[in-house]
Amino acid sequence: MSEKKKESILAGFKAFLMRGNVVDLAVAVVIGAAFTSIVNSVVKGIISPVIGAIGTQSLDGYKTCIKNPCEIGPNGQPTGVEILWGSVLNAALTFLITAAVVYFLMVLPMAKYLAKVEQRRKAKEGVQETMEITELEVLKEIRDHLVAQRSVNGVDTAPRSRDAF
Repeated sequence: MSEKKKESILAGFKAFLMRGNVVDLAVAVVIGAAFTSIVNSVVKGIISPVIGAIGTQSLDGYKTCIKNPCEIGPNGQPTGVEILWGSVLNAALTFLITAAVVYFLMVLPMAKYLAKVEQRRKAKEGVQETMEITELEVLKEIRDHLVAQRSVNGVDTAPRSRDAF
C-alpha cells in the first residue's frame, strides 16, 4: 500500500472519529452503561423486594406441562414438554419495572427541567423583542416629531418616503 493511500485512510479515519455524532454516540454508550447499573440496583434492591413482599420473589419456577410426563428421567434429563411461562412473565415484569424506573427517575424530571429552561429562554427572547419594538417605536416618534417641527416652521424639507429615514 502506498504511503499516500495510508495517509488518506488514516486522515479519513481521524475525520470519522472526530465527527460530533460519533463522539456523542460514544459518550451516550458510556453513560448508558453506567446508568444501567443504577437502574438495575434500584430494581434489584428496592422494587423487586417490595414486589416480593406482596407476591413471590421469583416467577422463574412457574411452568406448565403440555406433554406428559414432565419430570426428571433416570438419566437426569427432563421428560415431557414444559412451557416456562414464569420466566417470560418475569422478563416482562422486569422490563416494565425498569422502564418505569427510567421514566420516573430520569425522563420525567429531565423533561420538566428542559421545559423550565425553554420557558426561561422564551421569556428572555420575549423581553428582547419587546425592547427592540419599543426602540423602533421611539425612533418613529422622533422622526414624526422632527417632521412635524419642520412643517410648523414653514419649511417642509422632510423626505416623503418612510424608508428614507
